Parts: sequence; structure tokens; C-alpha cells
Amino acid sequence: MILLSGPNMCGNEWKYVKECLDTGWVSSVGAYVDKFEKMSAEFAGTKYAVATSSGTTALHICLLMLGVTSNDYVIAPNITFVATCNAICYTGARPILIDTDEDNWQMDLGLLEQFLREETEQRDGACYLKKDGKRIPVIMPVHVLGNICDMDRLMALAEAHHITVVEDSTEALGSYYKGKHAGSFGLMGTFSYNGNKIITTGGGGMIVTNDESLAKRAKHLTTQAKCDPFEYKHDEIGYNYRLVNVAAAMGVAQMELLPGFIQRKKEIIAFYKKELEGVGDIRFQRVADTVNPNWWMPTISTSRQADLLKALNGQQMQSRPFWVPMNQLPMFENDLFYQHGNKSDKVYRHCLSIPCSTYISDEDLGRICEVIKQVYAS
Repeated sequence: MILLSGPNMCGNEWKYVKECLDTGWVSSVGAYVDKFEKMSAEFAGTKYAVATSSGTTALHICLLMLGVTSNDYVIAPNITFVATCNAICYTGARPILIDTDEDNWQMDLGLLEQFLREETEQRDGACYLKKDGKRIPVIMPVHVLGNICDMDRLMALAEAHHITVVEDSTEALGSYYKGKHAGSFGLMGTFSYNGNKIITTGGGGMIVTNDESLAKRAKHLTTQAKCDPFEYKHDEIGYNYRLVNVAAAMGVAQMELLPGFIQRKKEIIAFYKKELEGVGDIRFQRVADTVNPNWWMPTISTSRQADLLKALNGQQMQSRPFWVPMNQLPMFENDLFYQHGNKSDKVYRHCLSIPCSTYISDEDLGRICEVIKQVYAS
């Protein structure tokens, strides 16, 4: 089986994890947690980083710290992994879903601008939906597949409408917009270290920010809001959301390898583009000149999606369709979906992700391309 995007444990993972096991420092405090946070903040270009148990819990804590409640909405793209909208709903809020740009597969900023202009109003330094008067305190852009939208435009729209930006950068570790790292534009950003991400801790996440008070509060909330170093005193509802030291040890080892992983992802996408551009109706994700993506998950768009998925998986070349759009899932089908022509559905029905593990050989990449070409030749 050629995995879609498997973990690559080729560095000091065993050494650092064994040190945790030998010393007994395996839980949610330890030197590797501190080091992983420091390395993450430095890489993202932020002052602070707080390690969490997953990218989802990182998003949840960000929204909680901004006071998002059941009387609020949070703007999100209609095409994203479900964790984005799940985290919104954990607070009691509901998502407002903005349709997708059919070329770059990010939130459609033209639609976002139209929605904010026509459907919202500003009162007392806050944004409200005209229809029911509920507040819209946060927008969560998702850097889908490691690509990044026009962040200058998005940040300007958010500022003009008094909306705080929290970046879902869970797929974008190593991606840059105009030389600035994903996750460092908004008040907070988040990363994920799930097993299929560009680096992994098995499961884990990170909050990055330049705001010291938010970083301290995030660390406090994710450690059950414990406020006394000795006694079990807690001053508010807290969460068991901290990353454990043994997982952070993996993270430190993976961070040491990250530059090489990013380079390999770029080699993989270059190989696919060289072999597949001009084959049938295959199109690749459009990336602006201002964006330097990590190419986490090479994905193609084609009317032959179903045929390619059958052929590739039939040859043990693990390939997957895009995420089902949020408005098509039963728990979000009644939420506000702002769209002109439902581009999300077209993207969903045409896109598939193809194998891209950082350890994949050029020989296997060639075999994958041959299977794809055979589909169009038949």
C-alpha cells in the first residue's frame, strides 16, 4: 500500500521518546513541551506558542478566550475539515459558511466582502447579522491544503467590520504569504500534528500568538485552570487539553526534520505537475505569486474523479476525495450558507488527493502517474 500521507519518523523520535520513558516525564509537563513550544513560535514568527492535545482543541480554546458564546456566529469556509465547525459548535455558537473559490479552494473573499456589506451591520465596535441581531465576533479562515488566500484583503475586511481573525492553519505549517508564516496574521493561529500532517506527534496541536496575556490564559485553560502549584485549586472551568511530554518529544524531533519535509513536498508537487499537467482535464490548485505553500497534500481537479479514485485505490495507491462541504453534513445543513452557484459542491465532486508521503520514492510517483494516465487513455 502506498499511503496518502504517512508519518515519516526518520530522525531523533526514538531517542527523545525513550528519554521521556527513562526519566518518567511522560505527562503534560516536561522539557520537551517547553522546547516544542519554543521551536514552534520561532518557526511561525510569533512570540508565543502553547501546545495542545489536538488542532481541534486549539481552535476551541481560541474561541473560548475570545468570549464566543451561544448567542454568536463565527464565519468559516464551506470547504474545510469538519473540526473547524465542530470547534465553533463546542462554544454553542453556529457557523456562517462562505462558499469556496473554485480555483484556489479557499474561502471566496469576493463573497465574504459582499456578505459583510449586505448582510451585517456594525454597532458599538462589533459586527452583527442584520437578520437576527446576533454578534459575529470571529472569522476563521482555513488555509486549505497549505494554500493561503489574500490575507491583506481578508485582514482589511475583518478590521473594517470589527471581527477578530483566528487562523485555522492546521494544514499550513511551512506556508507563507508575502514572506510571513501562516498563523501569524490573526490574533491567534493554530496548527495540527495529526498523523497525516507534514509533521506529527501522533495527535496534537498548537496555538501561536503575539499576545502574552492570551498565551498565558491558553496555558491556564488547557491545564484544567489550576491556579495553585501545590493544592488542587481551580479558578474557572478548565480543560484537559495540554500536549503530553512524550508526544512533544516526537514533535521536537519532527521539527528538526521539517525543512527537509517541506522541500520533499515541493519536489513531489513538481513531479506531479510535470507528468500530469495537460493530461485530460486535470487541474491543480491555483496558488498566487504571493504565496509559498508547503504543498502538504497534492490534490487534482477532474471530471474523472470517481474513475481515478477507483483505479488508484484498486492499485493500492491510497487516494481520497475532498471533504464533504459543511452545508451538506446533517449537523450544518440548516446553518447560513452564503453562495452564488454553490462552487463548493463542484470542487468536492471534482477533487481528489493523491499520495504524497515525504518518504515516497520517485519510482512510486511515476507508477501513480502512469495509472492516472491510463484512465484517460481508456
